[in-house]
Amino acid sequence: MTDPHVVLQRAYEEPTADDGYRVLVDRVWPRGRTKEHLRLDSWARDLGPTTELRKWFGHDPKRWDEFQARYHAELADAGRARLLDGLAERARNGRVTLVFGAQDTEHNQARVIAAELEQRLTAASS
Repeated sequence: MTDPHVVLQRAYEEPTADDGYRVLVDRVWPRGRTKEHLRLDSWARDLGPTTELRKWFGHDPKRWDEFQARYHAELADAGRARLLDGLAERARNGRVTLVFGAQDTEHNQARVIAAELEQRLTAASS
């Protein structure tokens, strides 16, 4: 992830003043977190992986490559693609912070979403 306009943050970290537009990208609300604590601008619940994919993956790093492939396929759905396009447009105009609940900061859906956004931002600047 190289674009400074798209950053990732765990839901269990403190929000900062320079987070910009904060969007939760989990299908499931993070345990023990309140709306007030997260200070979200939106919850893109429909961008989260399907329950079936999330359960299959189980945050097992050995399944990471296959998870990414399956999740990219899910994100190609027209409705999800529109949500990604909207986030990419926000990122063109300022910082977007993708908030996620997973403990593993390297193997989670926010990384895949960030890659999708980076791809859109790169294509738009070409």
